[in-house]
Amino acid sequence: MAAENWVYMVTAQTPTNIAVIKYWGKRDEVRILPVNDSISVTLDPDHLCTVTTVAVSPSFDRDRMWLNGKEISLSGSRYQNCLREIRSRAGDVEDKEKGVKIGKKDWEKLHLHIASHNNFPTAAGLASSAAGFACLVFSLAKLMNVDEDPSQLSAIARQGSGSACRSLFGGFVEWKMGSKDDGSDSVAVQLTDEKHWDDLVIIIAVVSSRQKETSSTSGMRESVETSLLLQHRAKDVVPKRILQMEEAIKNRDFASFTQLSCADSNQFHAVCLDTSPPIFYMNDTSHRIISLVEKWNRSEGTPQVAYTFDAGPNAVLIAGNRKVAVQLLQGLLYYFPPKSDTDMKSYVVGDNSILKEAGLDGANSVENLQPPPEIKDNIGSQDQKGEVSYFICTRPGRGPVVLPDQTQALLDKKTGLPK
Repeated sequence: MAAENWVYMVTAQTPTNIAVIKYWGKRDEVRILPVNDSISVTLDPDHLCTVTTVAVSPSFDRDRMWLNGKEISLSGSRYQNCLREIRSRAGDVEDKEKGVKIGKKDWEKLHLHIASHNNFPTAAGLASSAAGFACLVFSLAKLMNVDEDPSQLSAIARQGSGSACRSLFGGFVEWKMGSKDDGSDSVAVQLTDEKHWDDLVIIIAVVSSRQKETSSTSGMRESVETSLLLQHRAKDVVPKRILQMEEAIKNRDFASFTQLSCADSNQFHAVCLDTSPPIFYMNDTSHRIISLVEKWNRSEGTPQVAYTFDAGPNAVLIAGNRKVAVQLLQGLLYYFPPKSDTDMKSYVVGDNSILKEAGLDGANSVENLQPPPEIKDNIGSQDQKGEVSYFICTRPGRGPVVLPDQTQALLDKKTGLPK
């Protein structure tokens, strides 16, 4: 290892994912092994992602990490497990231009600086820990020249956050629970890439960006200990649903996809209610959105929109195509308009080109919206201002990538400290 005072860095971007067949409950808390398989869709990282810069230098005296600009401790077992597993697989690294030469054994003595930024609220039910740990593992694997495929890396990311294993791929992804005690077969695999079903449009209603009262970790533990419904779900319901969902995705069968997604989301939240003490992740606004979608789907005769809710009140709504997504957004904005002083482009973020298609790019366009004709009875009138913080319009997206542009790095190339 050359003795110069160099800093060697890698920056990566990793997407988040939303489960359509839910992961809830662990059979092994330490290794983070689930009680059932799960399936998710990866969201376009242009709209929802984590960016992480990892750096190594002989001048660093300890491992340090900054999350969204604030230094955090790396002493927790989840971080330590990921760092240990990646370091044990590190390879030789050489960059002649920078005068960097690191041998496999050198990694044990070298310290790391890590800076990570989410472009969406942390711990609000938008799978920020999934994107975060996936990005940590992916970027460190690139920094340390680790020769492992994404499925093998997913088994490491899983030890940081279970759902993180599914963010190592784009498109639709399945986390296989595995059967081995050591967790070596509890890995993620890609079912299809993001181009397979690119008609889908995903609209997320961010009902609250506050940190949730019951964390997923403690909620799962309480469900496993007290919910008989969870045991029935894991043993009898999910195995069949996984096979049906695999088929629905493969065949782009939106009717089956919708029925399975909605049923599984509702059963997951039923398990939360069946837990002692009961866990409430959804709120009145979440329930109103479900009612809106259910009535629309029934009035059309065929499903138009699927909904799914993770451990939080935010609604993830999946439209079968762009035309339906435009109608969906119009309906959502009729019932949940922005506050009068809100700019529409900050109320609908991500792919906000949909605003123009929906005729909603003008100043008074929301006030001119008509109630959706198929909704005869009252879901709530236009007095629901402020119940939704904002909407994110996105689509299925790709897996992690390295960002070669140094201007996107979160650490200074000379000091290795946050910019």
